[in-house]
Amino acid sequence: MRTGIFAASLLCLFTAGALTAQNAPQRPKITGLSHLAIYTSDPAATEHYFTVILGAVRVGDPETIQGARYMISATQFIEVLPLPADAGVNRLDHSAWNVSSAEDMRRYLAAKGWKHLGPLEHGSDGSRWFETLDPEGNKVQFVQPPAHPKPINAPNAIGHHIIHIGFLVHSRATEDAFYRDLLGFRPYWWGGMQEGKMDWVSQQVPNGHDWLEYMLSAGPGMGIPASMTQRELGVLDHFSIGEVSVPAAYEILVKGDRLDCRHDQGPKIGRDGKYQFNLYDPDGIRTELMNFHATEKPCCSPFTAADPAE
Repeated sequence: MRTGIFAASLLCLFTAGALTAQNAPQRPKITGLSHLAIYTSDPAATEHYFTVILGAVRVGDPETIQGARYMISATQFIEVLPLPADAGVNRLDHSAWNVSSAEDMRRYLAAKGWKHLGPLEHGSDGSRWFETLDPEGNKVQFVQPPAHPKPINAPNAIGHHIIHIGFLVHSRATEDAFYRDLLGFRPYWWGGMQEGKMDWVSQQVPNGHDWLEYMLSAGPGMGIPASMTQRELGVLDHFSIGEVSVPAAYEILVKGDRLDCRHDQGPKIGRDGKYQFNLYDPDGIRTELMNFHATEKPCCSPFTAADPAE
């Protein structure tokens, strides 16, 4: 008799647990990068950089009337915001990722006990988003693009796909608790200035091939080191535009007399075996033109996932 009661109790517990698991919010798809939001101290110079040098198209900002979006495609852009009075050397406001449902992502994070969840917002373009903070206090947005994004005609854009963004990170383990464990980002590549040294960790979104790059150059602690200059921070905080051929893109910029900004002397092959070329906006944020595919064997580690595509 007692065996039967015990078995029935176990069945009830199992059934209740299964129902709870079924009812738990599932993580929606994270399909790729939406945008990087940065500050400007000189809006006119910044507009020249994005529209003339990079060839993006300026549109109004559905999130804030004070901002501007520089579009390179219908769903990817750089958002430029006025420089806050207390910004110091910082020129990065937030990173943002495209998701299948902003509401479901917020519900999922809330169910996992994640704190600092902002309200669900609605843009004038039909987009939806909310903000949160990652473990090191970096602001992150999850964006559900409009159901029918407005086409963008950007014939002079030097590229049409932001393939990765990167920013200052102190602890890989701390950040992995959010991006890897909770959001499901997947390893792509890691490397450093010297063989076997980890300075950069690249991890792709779970439902696409765009990636986040940890720039592990800040040492222990949190926030921006007091000794770090705006120029140094701008090298770490960056976005990358994918190219079939960086040397060909560089020639377009040179022949069009578009390189009236701080930039590298010319294209070079990075430690990951991919051609790259770096330019800097008027406030020092780095734009990295990068080949979609490597032409040489990468240092430090192999690629563990497929490359993004045009």
